[in-house]
Amino acid sequence: MKTSPAPRRLGELAAHVGGELLGDSEQLIHGLNGLEEAGPGDVSFYGNTRYRRQFEATRASAVLVGGDVSPREGVALVRVPNPHLAYAKLLHLFHPNPRPAPGIRPGAWVHPEATVHPEATVMPGASVDAGAKVGARSVLYPGAYLGEHAEVGEDSVLHPNVTVRERCIVGSRCILHASSVVGADGFGFAFNPEGAAGPEHYKIPQVGIVRIEDDVEVGACTCIDRATVGETVVGRGTKLDNLVQIAHNVNVGALSLICAQAGVSGSAEIGMGVVLAGQVGVVGHIRVGDMAKVGAQSGVAHDVPDGQVVSGSPAVPHKEWLRASAAVGQVADLLKEMRALRRRVELLEKEMGE
Repeated sequence: MKTSPAPRRLGELAAHVGGELLGDSEQLIHGLNGLEEAGPGDVSFYGNTRYRRQFEATRASAVLVGGDVSPREGVALVRVPNPHLAYAKLLHLFHPNPRPAPGIRPGAWVHPEATVHPEATVMPGASVDAGAKVGARSVLYPGAYLGEHAEVGEDSVLHPNVTVRERCIVGSRCILHASSVVGADGFGFAFNPEGAAGPEHYKIPQVGIVRIEDDVEVGACTCIDRATVGETVVGRGTKLDNLVQIAHNVNVGALSLICAQAGVSGSAEIGMGVVLAGQVGVVGHIRVGDMAKVGAQSGVAHDVPDGQVVSGSPAVPHKEWLRASAAVGQVADLLKEMRALRRRVELLEKEMGE
């Protein structure tokens, strides 16, 4: 049975997030909720003016706000530089991540030549193959598989049915969500017109690895393919959403965000702090520069300079895409005008001919 979090004093919560409290520090807070859903005893956050109506109507006992928000009667305020971040910190405080007791559980399979730290947890149905290593306080949930000589660092979590193939490396404090696959073969074939049974796509051996650096999160059903040779790399602190495809020999820089259903083709380079929105496609062998942003459903066919914001397919600078998109809505009217002008010209030509 799930128990409710213990209540905490509002003054304690304000101190935890380094905020300035405007209200009763002794008030008890029982949980957190959205502005519309919150009631007495809840904390919420207000960080975007589009939610002003919800902020003005909220029944929350306290709201995390930025420095430019005026006090509201009946609602305590906690002023912080970043309300969204402060809210996340309080969620962690009220709902700490559960960590199973350490040990290799009955029903787990660990090869005698594998190394599992005594403080790690291997749940029933998880498998750790020969030469593999599991670091301290890491957890392998049921169905997780760690291949031969693969490694998982400290404090990482492999959720159910995660696969980390042979020799691939997962750093510390990483989270791999259910059914993600690290180290499947890259999609590499050479056309052979003279195969034994006729023309064929001849498989290129994929003998490299995947290296996932520290503090990376990988969404459910995301696939990161092993390199043909060398490494496919996901840099420190990068977050991959569900259903993302990272192809062989891709290098994703630190602190990047790649949203759902995006795909990055082989040997592309994604810089530091890049944002790829949902369903973005990046062709192979190009570079998306540091701090660049790519709008949803864009197709990136050429290098993107550092810091540039692009949209569309093929992707162009975002302002150009906005102008082009606005023009599309005028095409039908322009066609009508063109047809009318054509008819007038034809009538004039006919009159002049007579």
